[in-house]
Amino acid sequence: MTTNPSAELLDNLLTATGQTTAVRKEVRVWSMSGVERVTFPDGTTAIFKYAKKPFDSEDQALRLAHTLGVPVPQVHASAVLDGWLGMLMEDLGPSVREADDLDGVAAAVVLHGTRTAPPLPVLDQQRLRTLPARALEHLELLRKADRWQDADDVEDALDRIAQAAEARSAGATLEPFGWVHSEFHPTSLHIGERGWRLLDFARAFTGPGLLDLASWHGTIDPPHPVRLRVFLEQYVTAGGTPDALAPRGGLTAENWALGWHRMWAVEWFMEQSIRWINDPATDPAYIKAVRRHLTDVLHLLEI
Repeated sequence: MTTNPSAELLDNLLTATGQTTAVRKEVRVWSMSGVERVTFPDGTTAIFKYAKKPFDSEDQALRLAHTLGVPVPQVHASAVLDGWLGMLMEDLGPSVREADDLDGVAAAVVLHGTRTAPPLPVLDQQRLRTLPARALEHLELLRKADRWQDADDVEDALDRIAQAAEARSAGATLEPFGWVHSEFHPTSLHIGERGWRLLDFARAFTGPGLLDLASWHGTIDPPHPVRLRVFLEQYVTAGGTPDALAPRGGLTAENWALGWHRMWAVEWFMEQSIRWINDPATDPAYIKAVRRHLTDVLHLLEI
């Protein structure tokens, strides 16, 4: 496994910004990325964020969002080294409070009202309905590697979803269709002294904005369609498109959004499991999360 080249990345970024040294302090670090606060000799600070593939184009997404008028932290400099991205960004300082639902809808309205940009990957109906098939391909690779051997129920659920996917994915390109943040949670919305900023654009894409709204309340608790319906209504009241409430794929907007958001998460977990993390020790946790989400998908998409 390649060691994380964060020290060398930071050196490159310091050179690019005309700094000589900086004191590093970890804010949040995991196997695929890290966030640190760096302090320069003159006492000023910046955020140093580094991440490996597939999170290595966040600088492009942030610069694009900034250009299009979305409130995001400014990227001072970025560099890539051995498949890792490093960024020096504006330090937004401490948040004054946690983001609530009304902050969330306000940010979503701004993001979803931004014109889409060509560099972002696209998740349209055709792509959405291939998610279960893609998850089955990941499962096949896992089994070839002698992993996920007792997961016939996962295969069965994915087969059933794949058969229903064409009908259930209808309406994917109804408005709001455009920028999708994809990590849209209260923790990704920084509320500071000078207003709000949206963080964590590493997996932004062009697709159904309802996936953002479905992700806001997280996936730890069971899905709560009534709660999401209220959130969608707040979104429309705040200036979001009324089509956010329109039924799609033979389902209510909220069930469609929660079901497809969880299917999207399942495919991502399985890809992480075989491709990005690729550590059999993590299998039990991943299998448990995938089972839980698939149960939700079958229920929400009425399969």
